[in-house]
Amino acid sequence: MAKYQIFKHYRGTPEYVDFVPMDQWTPAEVDAHVQYMNDFADRLRESGEFVDSAALSPDGAFVRASGPDLSPEVRSPFPESKDLVAGWMIIDVADWERALALAAELSAAPGFQGAPINEWLEVRPYLGDDAH
Repeated sequence: MAKYQIFKHYRGTPEYVDFVPMDQWTPAEVDAHVQYMNDFADRLRESGEFVDSAALSPDGAFVRASGPDLSPEVRSPFPESKDLVAGWMIIDVADWERALALAAELSAAPGFQGAPINEWLEVRPYLGDDAH
């Protein structure tokens, strides 16, 4: 088994020209999307492949140490939320092919007007795990 992290970005996908951002969906469309994601996670819990997941707010700040006293230097707001991670899921699966298959299924979550988003998701192996 190897752990992979699937990242969902705010930017959507370059091929989905008609991409409508989630903040423009109806409440029912948002609920359907979230339900799809929850049902997907529940199936992975049952199969033993789910580790963890989280949805992230577009709000936040970039922070770094700004001197020897380690006081924080903060840059906020983010320059463009489209470049940010919207959420992630950690899976523990048999191999790279299984990780890709699950990510493809996850990318088909319903979006605007119930159509599958088919968004690009980033899949990355944990350092030290057999990537592929």
